[in-house]
Amino acid sequence: MNITLPDGSIRELEKGSTGLDLANDIGPGLAKAAIAVVVNGSQRDLCDPIIDDSKVSIVTIDSDEGLEIMRHTLSAQVLARAIKNLYPNSKLAIGPTIDDGFYYDFLTEKAISSDDLPKIENEMRNIIASGDSISKSLNTKKEAIKTFKAKQEGYKVDIINDSDQEDNFQIYQQGESDFIDLCRGPHLPNLKHIGAFKLTKVAGAYWRGNSDNEMLTRVYGTAWKSDKELNAYLLRLEEAEKRDHRKLAKEMDLFHFQEEAPGMVFWHPNGWTIYRALEDYMRYRLNNSNYQEIKTPQVVDRKLWEASGHWDKYRENMFITEIDEEHANEKRVNALKPMNCPCHVQVYNQGLKSYRDLPLRLAEFGSCHRYEASGTMHGLMRVRGFTQDDGHIFCTESQIESETAIFIKLLSSIYQDLGFADFSIKLSTRPEVRVGSDAVWDKAEAALENAIKKLSLPYTLEEGDGAFYGPKLDFVLTDAIGREWQCGTFQADFNLPDRLDAEYIGEDGSKHQPVMIHRAILGSFERFIGVLIENYSGRLPLWLAPRQVVIASIISDVDSYVDEVAQLLKLKGVRVETDKRNEKISYKVREHSAAKVPVIMVIGKKEAEERSLSVRRLGSDKNISYDLDHIIDEISHESKSPHSS
Repeated sequence: MNITLPDGSIRELEKGSTGLDLANDIGPGLAKAAIAVVVNGSQRDLCDPIIDDSKVSIVTIDSDEGLEIMRHTLSAQVLARAIKNLYPNSKLAIGPTIDDGFYYDFLTEKAISSDDLPKIENEMRNIIASGDSISKSLNTKKEAIKTFKAKQEGYKVDIINDSDQEDNFQIYQQGESDFIDLCRGPHLPNLKHIGAFKLTKVAGAYWRGNSDNEMLTRVYGTAWKSDKELNAYLLRLEEAEKRDHRKLAKEMDLFHFQEEAPGMVFWHPNGWTIYRALEDYMRYRLNNSNYQEIKTPQVVDRKLWEASGHWDKYRENMFITEIDEEHANEKRVNALKPMNCPCHVQVYNQGLKSYRDLPLRLAEFGSCHRYEASGTMHGLMRVRGFTQDDGHIFCTESQIESETAIFIKLLSSIYQDLGFADFSIKLSTRPEVRVGSDAVWDKAEAALENAIKKLSLPYTLEEGDGAFYGPKLDFVLTDAIGREWQCGTFQADFNLPDRLDAEYIGEDGSKHQPVMIHRAILGSFERFIGVLIENYSGRLPLWLAPRQVVIASIISDVDSYVDEVAQLLKLKGVRVETDKRNEKISYKVREHSAAKVPVIMVIGKKEAEERSLSVRRLGSDKNISYDLDHIIDEISHESKSPHSS
């Protein structure tokens, strides 16, 4: 049979040869480094036979695929075996990989806590030191059920029973040990390939995410190719923990959550000040980019969601309301809008549009509600109630390229203003299941790609990841500690205008369907504010800081001068507070620094007599003396948002 390698070369092997046979055929070095194989796009174990002409690549530990396989082996083989060794009566559930690591769920008689992690790690190292090979057997459904019933592994039996397949259940074993596990694989051929790892935390998890089932213990870990990479990751984790927006929100008194409104934000005055400053800035930028701001209802009858297609495809994530209307024969069913798009089409549809009216750019700071699973919510980063900086551009097909370029320039400028110099672009193309002709998709994809190229911006191609209605661009920010956040998006939609009867009169006098471009820059205010807080570690630029200046007195004799300075700053539009408490100045400075106030002005007898100010900037341990008029002008200028007049 013919094996086509990634470089296009072809090797002839006997039918039934394995990935290891192929690696040996290429060279002994590759055979030693090989850990798995990809056959026609599907990951397989190195020992799996290849039975037909195929495209094949060898996976090594140095690749991203190899690292994920190593993490999977650590979870489903090493961690699971260590738990069984230490807690013999424990029951195995599932153990997948996640970003940067892995976890495994167990039911144990004795509770596992974070104090137990060093002991579990030590047992894992003992297992790895054995260097055991990992083998697997293929079993019928009946055989697999019998095997795991004998092991009293009920969760594995449930997984097998729920499967539609009747054979080829993979059961893995390490060396001569009696440990086995059911797994989709692939796994490392032996434990010698495992690099550096660390268990990070213990949490609770319900079997299959259902709170009616028993609570399991979930043990998390991370794994890397080397100790150097592991240590670098742990340092990033430590820094990320310091920057956690939920922790900083308490220090800065920004917002809170509570059980009566899960996933909904209770904004405090300081937090709402940040929100409004960001909203005012975005409104200014959009108004100066020829967007027309609109406002649409939050509660909309199910008829519109049925027409748009959301009722069938998105209903489980929607908040549904039923109302008994007077004299109605049946209840009226409404939904809180999960997105603004169908409502924007309704605004577009009011009055006949001509090609001369296009492009038409509509913007809304639209409040949306989506029912997110309770386990997925995470501070501001994942909420049920949020506001999008939403916008929709109605244009002709020939205008897609120019609108793409205009949008990217605006987005790039806004990200720069907000402190994100680096962002990447992903172009996602047509998925297998889609609407619209190939000719239309060709036009849309080419328009998006040509616009990026003309701006000389790098991008990655994500084939098949587009929305079912059109291709899209996703914009990914990189924050101060190297984490990536997907925020902005630009999506070409040929489906919704058709479903909701959006039309315009073309130059030929006939009716045509506009292209609807869904676009957002921040994504949601809530999430983006969370990203901002973590990026700046709470030390927001002056124009975004909720408390821009605090004026602290050293002695009560200068209180009148404190009030005078505060009034001068307020007249310049600066957010200023005074602190005339009978406390030591060192205490005041320390307290306001902990609350991330950017500018602390200290006034004592000398400053009052000289009509000057002693100023300390956040992050500095030095006070600098300024002339009153000079620092007032400097601070008032700095407190204005970028691009504002």
